[in-house]
Amino acid sequence: MDTEAQQTERDRSSRPSDSEEISDTEGQEERSRFALPSGITAWLPGGRITLTALLCLVFLLLLNAFVVQPFQIPSGSMENGLRIGDRVLVNKLAYRFGAEPRRGDVVVFDGSGYFGDADYIKRVVGVGGDHVVCCDKKGRIEVNGRSVDESTFLYPGDSSSTVPFDVVVPDGTLFVLGDHRSRSSDSRDHLGSPGGGMIPVDDVIGRADWIVWPTAHWTRLKPSDAYARVPAADGAHG
Repeated sequence: MDTEAQQTERDRSSRPSDSEEISDTEGQEERSRFALPSGITAWLPGGRITLTALLCLVFLLLLNAFVVQPFQIPSGSMENGLRIGDRVLVNKLAYRFGAEPRRGDVVVFDGSGYFGDADYIKRVVGVGGDHVVCCDKKGRIEVNGRSVDESTFLYPGDSSSTVPFDVVVPDGTLFVLGDHRSRSSDSRDHLGSPGGGMIPVDDVIGRADWIVWPTAHWTRLKPSDAYARVPAADGAHG
């Protein structure tokens, strides 16, 4: 009996405990997890510095493609709010989850086939179904029968428009104008072009939310509330 008991004890002691088995397994997994980046850094010139730079570049590319994109103001069409050379951050998620551009938003869009083969930045004045007219007796733009006071963003000395127009914005499109009306080529100038000067919502890249350069101009671009009292095209207020 004593011999059997001793043999049993030896058998138990010769096998690693459960905790030892788990520890060994975890150790192997840890080594395998660190083996890949270590192998990459060994292969790359510059090692970890190069790998870190590449990861940052990939992150920035993904950020630029799906979240925010910098855009440089190429002309004076949006003065005084946006000046030539200003850089703005365009929020590419603003209209990705069911939201639509609203009157007063400053948007960047692809003008190919409508304005020209480039990206443009303008203010949304009319959305799908809106009736936009220039001008009332006081020289103001009317949207769905409501006159709009654009003085908070209109370039000093500019009128709402020297070009009269009376348009209904088709569904799925936008009527856009620059804030510096006398220097802006916008929906007014393309009424006779394909698309009638309207910009498809699908061609909107995003909403300009921040001026980030130069630092002296750093500010958030808030949508104008000048259109807050404009009724929706169906007569409901929005």
